[in-house]
Amino acid sequence: QLVQSGGGFVQPGGSLTLHCAASGFVFDQYMIGWFRQVPGKEREGIATTRSDDDSTYYADSVKGRFTISRDSIQHTVKLQMTKLKPEDTADYYCAFVENYHSDYVETYLADSVYDYWGRGTQVTVST
Repeated sequence: QLVQSGGGFVQPGGSLTLHCAASGFVFDQYMIGWFRQVPGKEREGIATTRSDDDSTYYADSVKGRFTISRDSIQHTVKLQMTKLKPEDTADYYCAFVENYHSDYVETYLADSVYDYWGRGTQVTVST
């Protein structure tokens, strides 16, 4: 399972950190990442990391502002969000997939790739 924490309300320009703790998996080779969704819109993959080489991938919308990091011992991942904008307001979801390999890195942020999902946490950026 994936247990999320963090989120909440922040003013534009502020920062928030989301946490996700994974349990019950084999943790051999996996990807764990973050997605977000605004009601009425498609879910957007924003950041993910691979356990085999610690590579990270970001959507252009968050690149340079958000940082994903993984603790390989605790099996947790966090998303540090800085310079938040009103358009970052969404429900944020942690997601996990085991043994995914592809030559097409753009698939790493596709929600169809992931098998397990957290329950979501709301982030609101507003004055």
